[in-house]
Amino acid sequence: MGIDLSTTVGGVTLKNPIIAGPAEHVIDRNGILRALESGVGAVVVKSNNEVAGAKDQLERSEYMLVDEHWRKIPWNDQAPRSATLACRSGMSPMPFDSWLEQTVKLDAEAKTRDCYVVASLILGQIEPAVEMARRIEAAGLRVLEFNVGVPYASQTSKGNVTTELSPERLATQVAAVRAAVSLPLWVKTTGQSERVPSLAAAAFDAGANAVIMAGRLLGFIPDVETLKPMLNTSLGIGGYWNLPITCHWLAMTRKAIGGNKTLIGINGAQTGLDVVRFMLSGASAVEIASPVMIYGNKLLTNAIAEFTQYLQNKGLNARDLIGVAADQRRSFMEMPRMPGNWRNYVPADCLSPDGSS
Repeated sequence: MGIDLSTTVGGVTLKNPIIAGPAEHVIDRNGILRALESGVGAVVVKSNNEVAGAKDQLERSEYMLVDEHWRKIPWNDQAPRSATLACRSGMSPMPFDSWLEQTVKLDAEAKTRDCYVVASLILGQIEPAVEMARRIEAAGLRVLEFNVGVPYASQTSKGNVTTELSPERLATQVAAVRAAVSLPLWVKTTGQSERVPSLAAAAFDAGANAVIMAGRLLGFIPDVETLKPMLNTSLGIGGYWNLPITCHWLAMTRKAIGGNKTLIGINGAQTGLDVVRFMLSGASAVEIASPVMIYGNKLLTNAIAEFTQYLQNKGLNARDLIGVAADQRRSFMEMPRMPGNWRNYVPADCLSPDGSS
């Protein structure tokens, strides 16, 4: 019997748990088609909202890769996996009507591939967001992402986008959209908080079918040659190093709200084994976004192949992975005592010869 790659995400069955997440490569129609052709379970298109200033932000965007020495390196598919991405990004520049029409047509194409094209709204103001959500459902789209975890809200004009840090406000926002539509609702939350599990709980309590965690972090990189900020400002940053952070929040959220809620992991995954790591931490599906801007859609195809091979080698189905490692996680004080073990990890000349502390 063959393995089963499928997973259930908030009532939606995906043929596999790998999702092409929203970034600049899924703005144009051709980019979305290429993502569909990669074989993913779903594609989330680049987000939209009603704010002209938020669309203008894309025209001010800039991108770079830096190495472990914080030096800029070429942007191409030869970049090492260890590279950190730093950018000023933006949302889809398309007028909402055109964006919606394109998304509907591409979701029809997705149906022929046993896939989904997911519309994504970024919160500017709640009333327009609710109306846009209604129009998305009326147009026949099958899934809606509601993004209240954009990393840049503090760096752009007030009201362009939202980085929601309050579980109470988030619940009000999600409840308003939930009251307006019945289609599956995936809520994307921020990682710029110590309250990530509380934000997820608030979203579920308000009617979310799934929570995507967690939005990219902000960073600031001084250039030691010019003495200026790299790209002149604070930046959204991401890279392979974010995987343990995302996995931590997935595991902590699963512990806080239980294993019956659907979590989608994002930030840090680049390979099929990274997808395994996210799922073992509690994710039912995994979004891969900005790495595709660097390496192309072959990265998604390769991730699916590696994920499939892993399951075949282990004799597991995709659903068998969800939360397995998270459910074995213990607190520090539950660990066995290992007297003196710390000494094995300290330079020898930092220790007393007689072993005294």
